[in-house]
Amino acid sequence: MAIRTIRIMGDECLKKKCKSVREVTPRVRELIEDMYETMYEARGVGLAAPQVGILKRIVVIDVMDGNPLTLINPEIIYRGGEQTDEEGCLSVPGKCALVTRPMYVHCRAFNENMEEFVVEAEGLLARAICHELDHLDGILYPEKALEEPHDVEEE
Repeated sequence: MAIRTIRIMGDECLKKKCKSVREVTPRVRELIEDMYETMYEARGVGLAAPQVGILKRIVVIDVMDGNPLTLINPEIIYRGGEQTDEEGCLSVPGKCALVTRPMYVHCRAFNENMEEFVVEAEGLLARAICHELDHLDGILYPEKALEEPHDVEEE
C-alpha cells in the first residue's frame, strides 16, 4: 500500500468525467487500498479516484461508523429531503462552505468482487456519497456552494 498525492483544485484531472470499471484487476485492488490509506492519512471521510489522478469510477468512504464503503461504478437511484451544512474537501485544502445536499440517498454500486449492492444512507453518509460521486463527474463542491469557500477555523 502507498499514500498517493491528492490533486488540488485547479488540476485538470479533477474536471474530467471518469470511466467505468469493467473488472477488478490487481491494479484496481491496489488503487483501492492506496485510496483508503491516503484518505486516512489526510484525515478525510471520502476519496474519489480522480483525486489521486486516476479517472476511474471508484470511491472510498469512511464516516467512522464502522462500515467503510468501497463504491465501484456508483450511481444514485434515489434522493430525498434536504440538508445544508459546511462541507470541505481534500482537494480544496483549508477551506469549507455551505452546501445543500439530499438528506437521504440510495446508491447502487459494485464492491471489490464486482457484486452489485445498494446502500441506503442519510445525514453525513448521504452527504459524503453525493460529494464523492460529484468528483466522478468532474464537479467540486465550490460549484454547488451557497457561498464562497472560506478558511477552516482550527479546533
